[in-house]
Amino acid sequence: MKHALSVSGLTCSYHGQAVLQDLSLAVNSGEIVCLLGASGCGKTTLLKAIAGLLPLEQGLMSINGRTIVDEQQWLPPEKRNIGMIFQDYALFPHLTVAQNIAFGLRHWDKARTAAKIQEMLTLVHLTGLEDRYPHQLSGGQQQRVAIARALACEPDLILLDEPFSNIDTQVRHSLIRDIRKIFKAQGVTAIFVTHSREEAFAFADKMAVMNHGVIEQFGSATELYYQPSSRFVADFLGTGSYLPATVKNQTRLLTPLGELALASNETLLDETSVDWLLRPQNLRVMLQSDGDGEIIEQQFMGDSCRYTVDFSGYKLIVNSNLLMNVGDRVAVEVEPHLPVVFAVA
Repeated sequence: MKHALSVSGLTCSYHGQAVLQDLSLAVNSGEIVCLLGASGCGKTTLLKAIAGLLPLEQGLMSINGRTIVDEQQWLPPEKRNIGMIFQDYALFPHLTVAQNIAFGLRHWDKARTAAKIQEMLTLVHLTGLEDRYPHQLSGGQQQRVAIARALACEPDLILLDEPFSNIDTQVRHSLIRDIRKIFKAQGVTAIFVTHSREEAFAFADKMAVMNHGVIEQFGSATELYYQPSSRFVADFLGTGSYLPATVKNQTRLLTPLGELALASNETLLDETSVDWLLRPQNLRVMLQSDGDGEIIEQQFMGDSCRYTVDFSGYKLIVNSNLLMNVGDRVAVEVEPHLPVVFAVA
């Protein structure tokens, strides 16, 4: 299968220290992929490497089957047909909205350029604002201009570096939703960088969680959240608790909360000690005067509460719609789910 982007064996170093280490990634046409990770994990370096803004030590890269990097060649950025959208939008302050959108169309004739400008204005819902300058626009509108400018050149791939970090929280969610709709309607293949898992969940089709220059896991948001391949991925993508457990007959899990069916990607020998990951929604609590748990912390979340429960000396994080107080005794039950376990080192 021909991928929209194929990266293989990519290695990149700064001052003799590897930032990307033998990294590989395949993105399908029309997919929105997020590079997610903490500062310094290599996600922005990978984005710049794809754009051609950084030299590589080794690796292969192709876009829609066209080789852009291999042992013999390295195409410069302007020949890769890639659109980039930066964190600060990088709009030209002395150009109008229309002129910014048309910046990459200098070799087109006037009629075709004018038609493309109107098409882009309609697409990003900025019709009527073509004669304004960037300083006359809101942050969200400036981001839409940056999107329109990138799309106008009809790139094979769009790269976005922290595209929503400068947007007010009040409009960020609606902007993410609108831009995702635009990309999907246009069949855009996009890769974006963020450190926010909430942005990744809302915008991406797939996520690549990065750690120290490698991709720890690549897949859909639900796959990575509910079936993380490592404790690093599990902890990075959301709140969770861990309980000690023991494997029985490779198919059962003996836990402080009872015995459960086990299905694991790795073969676990009998009597293997494991840590059992429990997301807040994997547990249920009920007020019970003689319950084995005690509420020790409460956090009001608006539509629910998040409780920390002391259960036989273990701290469990639980979401519930019940209003309870610190000090209340509770019973703890497990919601049906496929247990995720990690062997104890």
